[in-house]
Amino acid sequence: MTANVGTADRVIRIIVGIALLAFAAFDQGEWRWVGLIGIVPIATALMRFCPLYSVLGMRTCPMAKDAK
Repeated sequence: MTANVGTADRVIRIIVGIALLAFAAFDQGEWRWVGLIGIVPIATALMRFCPLYSVLGMRTCPMAKDAK
């Protein structure tokens, strides 16, 4: 798995993931399960790899320079 998630993208994913998990922790209604989706952006940020980006041919991290 080649890294395809850049630094700014990682920060945004972590913030969104924490917000969704907080929603799951503090909501008592029927929609509490929606907050568990926050695991996905946190996992992709930690792995620096997003499978959807691979399918779409996207990357937000800089290309690695060839060592010469």
